[in-house]
Amino acid sequence: MNISLTPALEKFVKDKVASGLYNSAGEVIREAIRLLISEESVSQERINTHNHDIEMGLSDMSSGHYRDDHEVMKDLIAKYA
Repeated sequence: MNISLTPALEKFVKDKVASGLYNSAGEVIREAIRLLISEESVSQERINTHNHDIEMGLSDMSSGHYRDDHEVMKDLIAKYA
């Protein structure tokens, strides 16, 4: 596989190899891809958590378990007054 990098990215990769942290440009690229995979996994987990929380909230609302915004504001004002 051949890849093309911008001059700035190529310099970044070369600097990482020159620093001694990596033995080759391939190692830098593999590590970057592993980090991207990890980041995407964390992002998907956050999305799943938010979707679950939204579903729980909608379920609570449909079963009448909620407080209206005026009640919440009244309680917040009283708490921080």
